[in-house]
Amino acid sequence: MSEPAIPVGDARALARALVRIDSRNPGLTPGAAGEVECVALLRRVLDDWGFRTEVHEALPGRPNLLARIGAATTSRRLMFSGHLDVVGIEGMTHAPFEGTERDGRLYARGAADMKGGVAAMCAAAWRAAQQSLGGEIVVALTADEEYESVGTRAMLERGVRADAAIVGEPTRLEIMPAHRGFVWIEVDVSGRAAHGSRWDVGVDAIRHAGLLLSELDRVDAEDLPRREHPLLGRASLHASTIAGGIGMSTYPDRCVVRLERRTLPGERGEDVVAEIERACGAVRARRPSFAAEVRMLMTQGPSDVALDAPIVQELTGALRACDEPVRVAGMSAWTDAALLNAAGIPAICFGPGDISLAHAAEEYIPLDEIDRAVSVLDVLARRWCG
Repeated sequence: MSEPAIPVGDARALARALVRIDSRNPGLTPGAAGEVECVALLRRVLDDWGFRTEVHEALPGRPNLLARIGAATTSRRLMFSGHLDVVGIEGMTHAPFEGTERDGRLYARGAADMKGGVAAMCAAAWRAAQQSLGGEIVVALTADEEYESVGTRAMLERGVRADAAIVGEPTRLEIMPAHRGFVWIEVDVSGRAAHGSRWDVGVDAIRHAGLLLSELDRVDAEDLPRREHPLLGRASLHASTIAGGIGMSTYPDRCVVRLERRTLPGERGEDVVAEIERACGAVRARRPSFAAEVRMLMTQGPSDVALDAPIVQELTGALRACDEPVRVAGMSAWTDAALLNAAGIPAICFGPGDISLAHAAEEYIPLDEIDRAVSVLDVLARRWCG
């Protein structure tokens, strides 16, 4: 089947074409194709639209696309950031990559997260550039956000920078200047194996892990609610997995508990490790035979941009100019905005679609919301780039 033509600046047509490409992340779905076909399509389209494009591999076979438009020599830059990978399709209630349209909605895996936003950002950048921009718009479309964000890390390592960024994740056109980070922790609780009859010798690692979980339940119920962010609410902690035991008649010599701690701006991975070690210490004070090792497996930082930051104020003005409501909220999911902020690029989330539909059995995006996002981002880009 020949590829349908995508008219210049047509965000809906571009979104339709993108969601019909299977770009599942191979880190999540072994053997999946990844972003290659999406990047090839976008490069052809954006070259035709007048962008200056570059492709760089973040990993072998995992490309990033940079597309620039506007005044190339300026130091005034606005970044539109998005990812092209999607998660798996298990349990979906509709065809994942047909791009079915019904009742003004486009249904597909990745429609909301976030190919509708990618299409809106590309069309808005093109539309803004039809004026005489005094600055440059950089559309940065990256690989692997759904797994380890290798794409955005590689882009930043190449030295790509801007004065501010919009991350086009689905926010229902709300301004989302902040989101939580997360820390993955593994606690290896030690016991002593013994025959089930030898209570005097055996040390039950699973029961000891239960004592730790009870203490962590107290931490989550009593300590963490004291830490709040005005947009994000409280910090949180949950047990993700637990494994241990040898057999029915044997005291377990080991139990491994994995935890996820959602962090607020200002909290670091090492702070969380210390928090879990304090919980272990509290258990040990009551049960001297308790022994455990705490390891941090992974951490992704939170993101936070002040409400009076220039990018927030300019986006607020663009919404008002388009007769859109101005709503500010916290983002529930982690995004590449955290990496951009850490690199000195104030980045906020704003885009069409609903984050609650991301990764869901039913995923769709309202087509009119894509149009409205284009209008707002066009005004923002012209205001920002002069």
